[in-house]
Amino acid sequence: MTQELMARVEEKHLLLNNIRNEISRVIVGQRELIDGLLIGLFTKGHILIEGVPGLAKTSTVNALAGTVDADFKRIQFTPDLLPADLIGTEVYLPKTGEFTIKKGPIFHNIILADEINRAPSKVQSALLEAMQERQVTIGPTTFPLDDPFLVLATQNPIEQEGTYPLPEAQIDRFMLKLVIDYPDKNEEKDILKRVGFEKPAEISQIISVEQINEISELIKAIYMDAKLMDYIVDIVFATRNPQDYGIDMAAYIQYGASPRATIFLSLAARAYAFLQRRAYVTPQDVKTVAPDVLRHRIIVSYEAEAEDITSEQIISNIFDSIQVP
Repeated sequence: MTQELMARVEEKHLLLNNIRNEISRVIVGQRELIDGLLIGLFTKGHILIEGVPGLAKTSTVNALAGTVDADFKRIQFTPDLLPADLIGTEVYLPKTGEFTIKKGPIFHNIILADEINRAPSKVQSALLEAMQERQVTIGPTTFPLDDPFLVLATQNPIEQEGTYPLPEAQIDRFMLKLVIDYPDKNEEKDILKRVGFEKPAEISQIISVEQINEISELIKAIYMDAKLMDYIVDIVFATRNPQDYGIDMAAYIQYGASPRATIFLSLAARAYAFLQRRAYVTPQDVKTVAPDVLRHRIIVSYEAEAEDITSEQIISNIFDSIQVP
């Protein structure tokens, strides 16, 4: 770890504080949600946000997008949405007898997929190619998407009316799944004061695509000790074979986390270290981001559902059992 790396972290962290301050002009609290979105922005990882309606999920994403000098598009997912409504389609021109491509709203840098779990499986399949390959196929032609390309998706809890569970293959493409809850009393009072009593604040652009790319490269350079790498691998392996680590939860896990979890856990931990103004990763950084990286990748069994055991409880048991380096 060099002084030069520390100086770069200090320099870019000033930009981060400006973004946070700008978002806080319109959003009360939600610090964990904002940090999760910033991790996604700086690592170019897709983010899934879950919470009941009315918790400012959409407003927070809108506020973040407002601080970025990039193309932004909100897409409302509905049960009657078609793949062509998302990615575009071929349009026939009667005068020439030829087809032309009409691109859909997916061709933007930042996509807000609002209530993503209200759309049917064909739409999710079309989105899957864009999320994984960062390209879209319309008819015989494949189009690369702009860099950065980021899907920030919101969803209501599955139990709610008119929602569909997302396919496991698609869920695995989301770097983080952020679960948000109601604000506390003081925050709710601030919300009451702002909404209806004050003029809505205007969000200013703070960061360019070039600066996002610079921070993305900086995060990759943040130091992670070899022992922490082993720690991350042990955590992920414990989700697949908990009995190897003395964890009696194998009956509650149908599928453990994929190798994509190992990659994302390492990257998210380095991004979180940057958010904390450090050029190195600590074990606490890993423990902080791990629930968001793993909760949607551990598929619980029928036994777990019958006994009301969640993936968060499994993650907690894994951390209690694996020795911290």
